[in-house]
Amino acid sequence: MFDEIPRQRPQTPLLDQIDEPAQLRALSEKQLPELATELREYLLYCVGQTGGHFGAGLGVVELTIALHYIYNTPEDRVVWDVGHQTYPHKILTGRREQMLSMRQQGGLSGFPKRSESPYDTFGVGHSSTSISAALGMALGSPDERKVVAVIGDGAMTAGMAFEALNHAAHTGKDMLVVLNDNRMSISKNVGGLATYFARILASKTYLNMREGSRKILSAIPKAWQLARRTEEHVKGMITPGTLFEELGFNYVGPLDGHNMQDLVHTLRNLRNQPGPQLLHVVTTKGKGFGPAEEDPVGYHALNKLEPEPKVQVAVSPEAAATAKKKGPKYQDIFGQWLCDMAEQDDKLVGITPAMCEGSGMVEFAERFPERYHDVAIAEQHAVTLAAGLACEEQKPVVAIYSTFLQRGYDQMVHDVAIQDLDVTFAIDRAGLVGEDGPTHAGSFDLTFMRCLPNLVIAAPSDENECRQLLYTAYQHNGPSAVRYPRGTGPGIEIEKDMTALPVGKGRVVQEGSNVAILSFGTLLAPAREAAEKLGATLVDMRWVKPLDEELIDRLADSHDLLVTLEENTIAGGAGSAVSEYLNQRIIPVPLLQLGLPDKIIEHGKHPKLLKEIGLDAKGIEEQIRERQNQMHQAQSNGQAAAI
Repeated sequence: MFDEIPRQRPQTPLLDQIDEPAQLRALSEKQLPELATELREYLLYCVGQTGGHFGAGLGVVELTIALHYIYNTPEDRVVWDVGHQTYPHKILTGRREQMLSMRQQGGLSGFPKRSESPYDTFGVGHSSTSISAALGMALGSPDERKVVAVIGDGAMTAGMAFEALNHAAHTGKDMLVVLNDNRMSISKNVGGLATYFARILASKTYLNMREGSRKILSAIPKAWQLARRTEEHVKGMITPGTLFEELGFNYVGPLDGHNMQDLVHTLRNLRNQPGPQLLHVVTTKGKGFGPAEEDPVGYHALNKLEPEPKVQVAVSPEAAATAKKKGPKYQDIFGQWLCDMAEQDDKLVGITPAMCEGSGMVEFAERFPERYHDVAIAEQHAVTLAAGLACEEQKPVVAIYSTFLQRGYDQMVHDVAIQDLDVTFAIDRAGLVGEDGPTHAGSFDLTFMRCLPNLVIAAPSDENECRQLLYTAYQHNGPSAVRYPRGTGPGIEIEKDMTALPVGKGRVVQEGSNVAILSFGTLLAPAREAAEKLGATLVDMRWVKPLDEELIDRLADSHDLLVTLEENTIAGGAGSAVSEYLNQRIIPVPLLQLGLPDKIIEHGKHPKLLKEIGLDAKGIEEQIRERQNQMHQAQSNGQAAAI
């Protein structure tokens, strides 16, 4: 058991011998527990240096070793779900010395990535995809290849996982599903009953009663058969694997996921079993690290350790006073607004698909438990649940990450927008998300939401705007969405009083000439720097839908170039909305659309990523000047041709 994150690289002589799973398979079974200890300590060290997820990874150390020990990876396929439990897998599959680049630009991804290693059989950033993907691999592979899906108990809450289980049983294809139950959300509920009834079912009293009943009922036609079926159903109610057995899987477990000997023995037996198999293992999230075992939610992920200063440097009061004040995170701004709004309106209901902490809803859940619904990883259900609540004159607020809302898009269309129901979507992690990379980036929400009738969409530019626009969207009678990014804002003071802002109206931040920058969202801060150097007009548009058409008309009439700016893909985004409007009104003003390019943007520090794609202050200024030069050149060429 470790109680501290090691700051120095630990001694790992056994682990250092393993650069690929084939070398792992050359070890004796007796060496595997020692390997697990070294792997666990090395994982702690690496995450301490880079930051990242580690609680789930600590919980699957033994399971990871056992899988690579028994299965001939990468020829045999192992699909992990969700991806943040794969750090031990990366260490054992040739990336041990690259772990210190984890989640850094140009370094290892924090999730499985097919282009990174042949051992990463499927890219996983969301959850509940592993069984579908593994079944597809099994159906498309030769019979001798083995396929395993490792799915967490949280991921098993999504409907997609059960759709895949149902189809897998229908095909009868050989495959293994390992249910990693690291919160005991299944076993805990039934474990006590299972133990209790196991004692009863094995007792002499029960066995004597059962035998006596058999003798009596056998004389009555079909009575004993009915009694047997009743007994089986009663047993089924207290057995964890009943559901999986009914779906057509051979269920094995629950098994201690930290008992290496049992894992290796069981996996060896299951490897060659025909048909769909399900192994239920119970693990401890954060296993081996005391603080994480006591607080698995708080230690789900870790910020990197700051280096210990060798020399204490005195900081003057003046220097401390001038240090930039770090504002609250946007998720916390939402959380505070939600509580304040709930105090005012007893019809408010908060909904989240398993992102209570990440969405800032902890306080709301504690203060208003009867109005709080965590629906687990079931985004589709979250949206339609909100629609049903709205039908009964309630005021649902769905707190959801932008990338996860994609799963609820059909419900957003059919169940909310078409019916014009009063549902407020608080969309977190809009735009790039830094080290978590493209699977978690909210790059597309403006694009896929803009086409929905009845929906209004706000993009606040700072902390106070976020609070006020949340209030405004909530007061709107109909579907509404407010998108805001991960992390902190520019440090704008937040007004406690909430004011409904005019829907579809922007605000002029700075008056200028020639160029007008129409900023949608939190890129307003770098846009301000660029506008000051350009002498340009700067506008905080606030609303992507409806657009402030009156303001656009005025800007188009008084400026030579309009520039739209957004942290969303350019294709179909806010800039496209402005372009469509100008085209519809036949307004012949040049338009430059700045936003996320049409490519996947990999992980890295958020400021560096913005710089790389030209969305920092310097990049915005340079792109505008380049367009101005192109316009001047075109004008000169036109005049020369006329002469």
